[in-house]
Amino acid sequence: MSEPSRASLGEPVIEFRNAGYRLPGGQRLLHNLTLTIGRGETLVLLGRSGAGKTTALRLINRLTDPSEGEVFVEGRRTLDWNPIALRRHIGYVIQETGLFPHYTVEKNVALVPRLERWPPLQIRTRVEELLTLVGLDPALFLKRYPHELSGGQRQRVGLARALASDPPILLMDEPFGALDPLTRAEIRLEFQALQQRLGKAIVLVTHDTSEALLLGVQIALIEAGELKGLYSPREFLQSSEPVAAAYLEQLHALERFEKEERQ
Repeated sequence: MSEPSRASLGEPVIEFRNAGYRLPGGQRLLHNLTLTIGRGETLVLLGRSGAGKTTALRLINRLTDPSEGEVFVEGRRTLDWNPIALRRHIGYVIQETGLFPHYTVEKNVALVPRLERWPPLQIRTRVEELLTLVGLDPALFLKRYPHELSGGQRQRVGLARALASDPPILLMDEPFGALDPLTRAEIRLEFQALQQRLGKAIVLVTHDTSEALLLGVQIALIEAGELKGLYSPREFLQSSEPVAAAYLEQLHALERFEKEERQ
């Protein structure tokens, strides 16, 4: 397994210590996961469907509790956090955005600040700031409803909502998977530009190799519930680990096909 040096990581924000999860019937979904995510760092969980990526994500915000080992958030075991307080401490972005259809864009983005009882003027200022950050003009989008938005616009609103209370942690579960290829590529690049400005610990789930290489500071390769390797993007490209090599071959095959199509 290839690991980045500890010095390359920011202050630890999320830690998995031999963490695992089994279903009540005994089926193991995740086993012996040990990882550290630093402040300002993006960890990509890369693996095929059913590999255990989303299970790992759910252990962070206590949608699932570990059957073995421990998970820590900001130095505290997740089991020692109040689940509601923990989830409000974490931004969560999913593939279909999860926007409330009967809420305007403004009300969707303002949801957590309203629950936290922020003053109305502070909420409005924060919503406008975030819409601008994700490339949506507040004057045009504040009063729109989700059904009036394109898929890319809904995903931007979902990201703005996740950032609304300025949480130190951002969890992203296949956030760009439902988008058409051109919009997906565009939003990936926009998010890449945002990463350094956000300064958050980000965990992003994907099965897309190019997305992992573009957005990850670390890439955790998960197969059948186990960590097969932990890499920087450069290390991943040079890996001879069989599962990593299979992902790279798939990526190279796609690149060859695209090159042939352009000729």
